[in-house]
Amino acid sequence: MVLHTTPFPNSCLSALHAVSWALIFPCYWLVDRLLASFIPTTYEKRQRADDPCCLQLFCTVLFTPIYLALLVAALPFAFLGFLFWSPLQSARRHYIYSRLEDKVGGAALLSEWKGTGAGKSFCFATANLCLLPDSLARLNNVFNTQARAKEIGQRIRNGAARPQIKIYIDSPTNTSISAASFSSLVSPQSSDSGARAIPGSIKRTASVEYKGDGGRQPSDEAANGPASGDPSDGGSLEDACIVRIGSEEGGRPPEADDSATGNQARNGATGGPKGQTPNHNQHDGDSGSLGSPSASRESLVKARAGPDSGSGSGGGGDTGANSKLLYKASMVKKAARRRRHPDEAFDHEVSAFFPANLDFLCLQEVFDKRAAAKLKDQLHGYFEYILYDVGVYACHGCCNFKCLNSGLFFASRYPVMDVAYHCYPNGCSFDALASKGALFLKVQVGSTPQDQRIVGYIACTHLHAPPEDSAIRCEQLDLLQDWLADFRKSTSSSSTANPEELVAFDVICGDLNFDNCSSDDKLEQQHSLFTRYKDPCRLGPGEEKPWAIGTLLDTNGLYDEDVCTPDNLQKVLESEEGRREYLAFPTSKSPGAGQKGRKDLLKGNGRRIDYMLHAEEGLCPDWKAEVEEFSFITQLSGLTDHLPVAMRLMVSAGEEEV
Repeated sequence: MVLHTTPFPNSCLSALHAVSWALIFPCYWLVDRLLASFIPTTYEKRQRADDPCCLQLFCTVLFTPIYLALLVAALPFAFLGFLFWSPLQSARRHYIYSRLEDKVGGAALLSEWKGTGAGKSFCFATANLCLLPDSLARLNNVFNTQARAKEIGQRIRNGAARPQIKIYIDSPTNTSISAASFSSLVSPQSSDSGARAIPGSIKRTASVEYKGDGGRQPSDEAANGPASGDPSDGGSLEDACIVRIGSEEGGRPPEADDSATGNQARNGATGGPKGQTPNHNQHDGDSGSLGSPSASRESLVKARAGPDSGSGSGGGGDTGANSKLLYKASMVKKAARRRRHPDEAFDHEVSAFFPANLDFLCLQEVFDKRAAAKLKDQLHGYFEYILYDVGVYACHGCCNFKCLNSGLFFASRYPVMDVAYHCYPNGCSFDALASKGALFLKVQVGSTPQDQRIVGYIACTHLHAPPEDSAIRCEQLDLLQDWLADFRKSTSSSSTANPEELVAFDVICGDLNFDNCSSDDKLEQQHSLFTRYKDPCRLGPGEEKPWAIGTLLDTNGLYDEDVCTPDNLQKVLESEEGRREYLAFPTSKSPGAGQKGRKDLLKGNGRRIDYMLHAEEGLCPDWKAEVEEFSFITQLSGLTDHLPVAMRLMVSAGEEEV
């Protein structure tokens, strides 16, 4: 299949579209700025409360007449441009495909897995970014869409491409790890890093070095990020940071360490008063930003222990006294958390970072074209293949006029083979103004020694939003299943007798706009989609697993100091009290109860409306795709009103198939 790298089939139509949009844009921008000036966010309200001179109010009064005068002058040109723009949309393609031609990362990844051996893991993430025109984004209490898009791209790239961390622990029996974040584990900015204690009765030492990086110093890599955007520069297992940790004797008790670490995260991230530092204005080096030297717990890698497992860590004490063991943090967390949930077969956590070595990224609500371009430019530093500006405009393809595209955005480290997009035809109310739909992708992830392609299927979608329209969402779920079946059938080049392709995974992700705990969402909770695809967070209709938390944040608290950094938000969400304070819960029909009082009476951990589903059937015979890790991510704190979620699948191949 030929993937479209331009929105129009020829340069003449592209030029005509550019001229028509140039005539429309001044009017569009002025309307957006005029409306935005009358929809303040809670951050701006707090600033105005601290402004004795009412400077912001004065600017609003001053510039409103100017905006109105310019808008009136721009309207005739916008009308003329619209007369050309609208019919051109019938010739517009459904997406734009972007690939960095000078990168060879995707081709190199294909040679890593031949369908043999112990299997291969693939990491998926999804997030709703609320990158709307600024006036509409403010309805969700976020603002400055263009700056947020750039910062979001930097943070995702920083999290996915950061180096792996290896930790040697002197005492193999001490595997207690507190819930405090490991994001300050390696911090060149701290001069006392060799003496500061880490919760859990283990202390940090100054023994840090990088392997497989040609002698590069960790401080350079940490401060500036990967030297290039190639995933191999920062995401491979060979580029590992070694940290030696010994058991603390005679130090402070763990309770004191927890307090110290928590205070460090809270006070070191922001120096202003409560709620006065939105995250897209953080300085370099803040947790989660591009310049952050932080490392996440899930980035810790495990190696087989041996007689010489302590060697090579570099300056960490007497290697002959104790054998040094290499632990993976997720394995440590498994041991701790399985005591609470012994039935769980995979690791789960609230993480301050996107997973290292992220393979596929599915985003929703990337509606603004300029923001999508900024996001694409940032993510191309890590992902080689990107699809953006997905959807239809005007009346093309759907019965209602569409002012916005679908908001879907896809990024991959692996080559994209086939793409299809469908617009949901049953949208209504304000949701009908956007071409919400489903994006289907087929990616190649390897090849067998017999030159059979190993492929995977990914569907990214965003369902109808109004909470009272359960029937519409169920119809869209029906369409999603039908479209996905048609896409697999139309793109498959295999037959049972002559399999040219082996399917490794089939994943659906996106914002489904319903949860598994609200009584009003019972219709969606019982949909047949959940019998064909498995939800790792779900026990059954209306019943969540105990560790699953909501992904929709309470917008009123986005800029509170307690949650304005990834570390702070992570700590808050690891406590039940914090979740009740800062997550959105199902709406209550009982009158008289306030928002906070109502939350105290509710059970559960908030509204989880962002989903990652995977199929256990329809894969290559004797192959299994099992969840290895699942995480709720706080790295985009203050930049969106949703929590991103990530899932790592382990695909195990049968020997007879290859």
